[in-house]
Amino acid sequence: LYTTVTTEAVVSTQSTGDTKTKAAEVTEKLKLSVKTGVDIERARDGYRKAANRGAVLFFVLSDMSVINPMYQYSLMAFLEVFNISLKRSLPDSLLNKRLKNIIDTLTQNIYTYACTGLFEIHKLLFSFQMTIKILQARNDLKSDELDFFVKGNISLEKSPRKKPHAWLPDQGWEDLIKFGEVCPDAGDVAGLVERQGEVWKKYHEMDDPESQPSPCNLDEKLNDFQKLCMLKCFRVDRVYRGVTNYVTGKMGEKYVTPPVVTFEAIFEQSSPISPVVFILSPGSDPASDLMKLADRTGFGGNRLKFLAMGQGQEKAALQLLDTAITRGQWLMLQNCHLLVNWLVDLEKALEKIQKPHPEFRLWLTTEPTPRFPVGILQRSFKVVTEPPNGLKLNLRQTYVKIPSTALQECTHEAFPELMFVLGFFHAVVQERRKYGKIGWNIPYDFNESDLRVCMELMKTYLDKSMEIDGKIPWSSLKYLIGEVMYGGRAIDNYDRRIINTYMDEYMGDFIFDSFQPFFFYKDKEVAYNIPKETHRDKFLEYIEELPLANTPCVFGLHSNAEIGYFTNAAKDMCSYMIELQPQTSSSDGGISREQYIEKVAVDIEEKLPALFELDRIRKQLGEITPTAVVLLQELERFNILISKMKISVATLQRALAGEVGMSAELDEIAKALFNGQIPASWRRLAPDTLKSLGNWIAHFTHRFEQYSGWIEKGEPAVMWLSGLHIPESYLTALVQATCRKNGWPLDKSTLYTTVTTHTKAEDVREKLHSGCYVEGLYLEGASWDVQSACLRKSKPKVLVEELPVLKIIPIEAHRLKLQNTFKTPVYTTSERRNAMGVGLVFEADLSTTDHSSHWVLQGVALMLNAD
Repeated sequence: LYTTVTTEAVVSTQSTGDTKTKAAEVTEKLKLSVKTGVDIERARDGYRKAANRGAVLFFVLSDMSVINPMYQYSLMAFLEVFNISLKRSLPDSLLNKRLKNIIDTLTQNIYTYACTGLFEIHKLLFSFQMTIKILQARNDLKSDELDFFVKGNISLEKSPRKKPHAWLPDQGWEDLIKFGEVCPDAGDVAGLVERQGEVWKKYHEMDDPESQPSPCNLDEKLNDFQKLCMLKCFRVDRVYRGVTNYVTGKMGEKYVTPPVVTFEAIFEQSSPISPVVFILSPGSDPASDLMKLADRTGFGGNRLKFLAMGQGQEKAALQLLDTAITRGQWLMLQNCHLLVNWLVDLEKALEKIQKPHPEFRLWLTTEPTPRFPVGILQRSFKVVTEPPNGLKLNLRQTYVKIPSTALQECTHEAFPELMFVLGFFHAVVQERRKYGKIGWNIPYDFNESDLRVCMELMKTYLDKSMEIDGKIPWSSLKYLIGEVMYGGRAIDNYDRRIINTYMDEYMGDFIFDSFQPFFFYKDKEVAYNIPKETHRDKFLEYIEELPLANTPCVFGLHSNAEIGYFTNAAKDMCSYMIELQPQTSSSDGGISREQYIEKVAVDIEEKLPALFELDRIRKQLGEITPTAVVLLQELERFNILISKMKISVATLQRALAGEVGMSAELDEIAKALFNGQIPASWRRLAPDTLKSLGNWIAHFTHRFEQYSGWIEKGEPAVMWLSGLHIPESYLTALVQATCRKNGWPLDKSTLYTTVTTHTKAEDVREKLHSGCYVEGLYLEGASWDVQSACLRKSKPKVLVEELPVLKIIPIEAHRLKLQNTFKTPVYTTSERRNAMGVGLVFEADLSTTDHSSHWVLQGVALMLNAD
């Protein structure tokens, strides 16, 4: 018993000792873990800069969906790029250097990743937005300066200070005054321009003002972004280049040089669980390039499956998908935008994939569509495919895809040269798209299949001609190529006129004239002619010697078209950036967003006139003539617009005060007023316009004044057509009134126009007995010589100029015999005509001493509104 008790006592003593030891160890470990936790937290905190940069880049990337619904990126996809960047960034023992390596690698990788899935026109926008957000995160960019850059001066009231010089744009002068308020460091820039006009005019007329020192030593006062804001006041067309220089200066040249995407690189980044989505643009077709990639990687033949999507292909697509997943095939589903509803089923099928064959790949092609499932887009690797940019690259692509023996397959000796003419024509009609509405009213999808079919047609007809007399059947070729194949896509008559003009300029026996050699285009620096070769490789050698960049003159356009292109690019960039900016920040003057919107709403409410009393006006007019009917219809529409605006601004003010709820429509109106834009609900009730809110309110007031004058003083001697909701109805009424008066048949009457010598409406002393005078027309693509009363080549850097007063006279069609005139379309805005034919008002006859083909290719047109 004693032994047992003693043993238990010893064990108990040892156990107590062990417990104390373990407790001490636990305490030490807890202290150590706390210290380790602090160390870990300190180490983690050191990497916070990299995390902040990652957060900025992710939100820049995700915000791009505002620009195009196809730009969808998930957090998981972003984290994959983030983790890859961490692995690839160079290690360093010094934390600051390690952080710099991580941040630089991450930023570059995100830029490369994003550019693969962005259209060319949005890549600089992405770089600029990325730069701005990075600078804002460091508090290196003021929000009011950025607000001014993207919106300009959006005040409803014009400045009392008169524009001092004619060369200065009207909006540029208003912006310049606002710039002085936003940027106090610049001082009174407007005053400097007033006092030293010649110095600033020289700056305004420079070819590259964005790269030159600012006048009056302002470089010492302004930072780079402020100089960019000032550049926009003088030369909107150079803002695009200015932004490029700004991003280069802040981030480096690699952020304005998008990476070249190869199909090998696309394949390396693809995986069995992430489909590759090709976002198509007009003229692009990735199918042939994918076939070549498949051949190079051993997936040619039966391992690559194609299916063009269309009605009834749903089941076949899902069956092919199941087979491809199991057997490790490549499957390409083309034109998925044609079956958008079915894509939901495809999304579900992709979610069910558990263990696909490691060699399985799914390739999808689609045009941009807002209905494409977000789930597929976020899990996919997006690739934008665009046709080559530039005449040289376009020609090169054409000849690279032609088999080496193709030019010897035709028996006619002229076939190789005519094939080059066809390739040049194909490149030209594609490149005109770059210049917007002055190139084509509607951007057509001219593609490789059009060229291939025309090539076969040309070969067939030339072979047949060899069996008869060997003469080239020009009329047949011009009709089949210009009217059927390429002209068949052109649904606009004026676009078809351009194609037929190219046919006349490029096809005929004159291209083989040895005494007067033919050139597509020739100047001091370059000559585009037809090489006298017979082998494809020789043509490729000639193409390689051509310059990479070309002027719009090669396509028959004026050099001003390049300025127009950059002007539109800058305006588009600013409109996109308005959408990307947060709508909750304070506005200028230190007032809140709500206060600013309320102020604008009150200003608009004060400018709104009373409704027109239609019954009283109808009695006042007495006899209702065709033009009086037009006036009453116009007033009725104008009353509807006034009523809508009054209700909108009154309800919006109540909503801002919290008296009523903020509906979706009121929220849209508030957003538009904040951004200086016309609300969509007002725009639907007004004539088409591209104006900002401030300029539109001035236009609205001018319309009211014209209607009031028409009621009080009778039909105006000079009509401002831009002030009419439907100007075509007034012109039709003129013809109708004249036909009634003279007893002419209405269906055999038309309009004759001639440009007067009156440069202002006030110069017109009396009304026409039949017809009318029209003011406020703007000429694009040419200038008007008042002395010679005919069209002339555009003045340098002058894109649009106001036409003198136009006389419009109704006349019997059989009596109208015109010579040396150009049928000029008159459009409502510079957007010209859309695919539905909306926008064309009438045709004007403008005198010319040049052949009409010159003005056709220059894209000459008249507009009722300047932007």
